[in-house]
Amino acid sequence: MRTDAGPDLRHHGDAEVRDAGADLVDLAVNVRADTPPRWLREEIAASLTGLAAYPDGRAARAAVAERHGLPVERVLLTAGAAEAFVLLARALEVRRPVVVHPQFTEPEAALRDAGHPVERVLLSARDGFRLDPAAVPADADLVIVGNPTNPTSVLHPAEVLTQLARPGRTLVVDEAFMDAVPGEREALAGRTDVPGLVVLRSLTKTWGLAGLRVGYVLSPPETVTALEHAQPLWPVSTPALAATRACVAPRALAEAAHAAHRTAADRAHLLARLAELIPYGLKVTGPAEAPFVLLELPDAHRVRHRLRELGYAVRRGDTFPGLGPDWLRVAVRDRTTMAGFVAALGKVLAQEGC
Repeated sequence: MRTDAGPDLRHHGDAEVRDAGADLVDLAVNVRADTPPRWLREEIAASLTGLAAYPDGRAARAAVAERHGLPVERVLLTAGAAEAFVLLARALEVRRPVVVHPQFTEPEAALRDAGHPVERVLLSARDGFRLDPAAVPADADLVIVGNPTNPTSVLHPAEVLTQLARPGRTLVVDEAFMDAVPGEREALAGRTDVPGLVVLRSLTKTWGLAGLRVGYVLSPPETVTALEHAQPLWPVSTPALAATRACVAPRALAEAAHAAHRTAADRAHLLARLAELIPYGLKVTGPAEAPFVLLELPDAHRVRHRLRELGYAVRRGDTFPGLGPDWLRVAVRDRTTMAGFVAALGKVLAQEGC
């Protein structure tokens, strides 16, 4: 729900499938279905014999560095990308932080918790939530943007994002869903030629590791050092380190690439089916490039509750700055699941007289 201060920044998709929502078809959380795969579960299980020892992240850090062609000094392992936002808010000395919305709300929440006044640059649905670098204040010394962006599913061109970089500014690009983009088009991970660039990656989405908390930061060494000093000792558990090593290995990268193409095909199929509901006032933000789509439709709040009655949980959009009560986010699943969802949505829209 909204407060006087604006949207509830701490509401996330998992709230839709807790308690009474546990038996619903989960289209609210953007974690790939049927994960983690068996081989990854076995890698994690094998690490449990080493729990008596304190975690040693050197091998995992080196594996991430190799995966992106970077020196280890430019890599920091974190307990998911969410921890990285907290570290950035606590460790960096910033005067004018700016968050580009709509996007994942934890960056702004972390900044506010750390006592920073946050300015928002709100992208518009009228132009497909495309980023105009000129909209960002020139003297902003911290800029945070997602790519592809949650919840809009917009993939910003790398050449547009790099226009935001300048001396004296930290540019944070959240690439938590980039491995779900075929070929990782427009990725900035591994770039060392962009001043002040910090790239965040998460392994929880593609590999189904939300409960393990696995992520990392790619940034200039001095930023890594500053963030590391804000971390507690042994911040990443031994099982999470084992998962990190496994998920950046060549076998995993090949599987993730295959999954990205499959998701893109499933998303195209979903979009084609959703197009049949346009006469009911449904609009889909596009072109969608992430494993979820953003829908605009009249009375979305009522529609979401009716969908729950029919067995489907979707993500409300009104907790994202820049959206409002007429928006819903839907995760891409297999075609059978999506066919059932579209049928349910069509039934609701017809009954609601939208």
